[in-house]
Amino acid sequence: MRVIVDAMGGDNAPQAIIEGCVLGLKKYGELSVTLVGKQEVIEEELSKYDYNRARVDIVDARETIEMAEPAVEAIRKKKDSSMVVALNLLKQNKDAVFLTAGSTGAAVAGSTLIVKRMKGLKRPAIAPLLPTQTGKVLLLDGGANAECRPSFLAQFALMGSIYMQKVEGVENPAVGLVNNGSEAEKGNELTKAAYKLIEQMPVNFAGNAEGRDLVTGDFDVLVCDGFTGNIIMKFMEGLASALLFLLKGELKSSVRTKLGAAIAMPAFKNFKDKMDYREYGGALLLGVDAAVVKAHGSSDAKAIESAFGQVVDIIKGDVINVIREEISKIKIED
Repeated sequence: MRVIVDAMGGDNAPQAIIEGCVLGLKKYGELSVTLVGKQEVIEEELSKYDYNRARVDIVDARETIEMAEPAVEAIRKKKDSSMVVALNLLKQNKDAVFLTAGSTGAAVAGSTLIVKRMKGLKRPAIAPLLPTQTGKVLLLDGGANAECRPSFLAQFALMGSIYMQKVEGVENPAVGLVNNGSEAEKGNELTKAAYKLIEQMPVNFAGNAEGRDLVTGDFDVLVCDGFTGNIIMKFMEGLASALLFLLKGELKSSVRTKLGAAIAMPAFKNFKDKMDYREYGGALLLGVDAAVVKAHGSSDAKAIESAFGQVVDIIKGDVINVIREEISKIKIED
């Protein structure tokens, strides 16, 4: 099992990326890593750690795509960037997994232009896992496609259902269509048409999911356009931070609450872990003809280590091959 890692991508690269890779290698003995980036920089960082050198390769790449760069232009012009070089390696070895904490736009554009979409797949979707009252829910699209057609959402439903079965072990994932009402006739033109198409897909379609339903645990997969999905994802990140901040303030407000906090500390830690994006690894870019995992831009070593666990599950679940096969069976027209 090989992970191709963009060592230069992300706010905390290359230090946190390389440290996370070392932690991931120690935890998951079946993985090997190809680190892509400036060789001398990677070697200097690796020299700080004790690791199995036989499981680590370095591929030199002299350029880096910055977060704010225009995505398509950067992919086309920076041929020697760590992301482009890594994606070309993935194209040559589609059994591997590519992991990056770099620019989301560049990761989506590069994956589509270099690795290509699966045959019959209309658009790939970013699929982050989000916490719910009872576990996790897979949201797609999380931001790859600001504007969607109904057929896109129908394919998202199928891909999300397969992911939750193969990676998260959910036997019959409940799929919900994000909407402003539970009734089938609710919504705009996109959701009304998508509803009818998703009903015809080989998934457990549980109907519309209103805003208050997103984190109840009633749904295992949430489907929406990338504009809506990105707002949901960022709102939940912000809400988690706000809740933790407010809770911390209340617990420090008096001697009595401080004592109570000390007693309940294990519960508070569990709550914090459930709301922490670092525990979830990254978001798989579903629909690309190989596995691409987009880690959070501000990922630290812990987040990269968690992403390694996700990589193992993706490979063991044979997610890409199963989605490729299922997509090829179904032709959808808007």
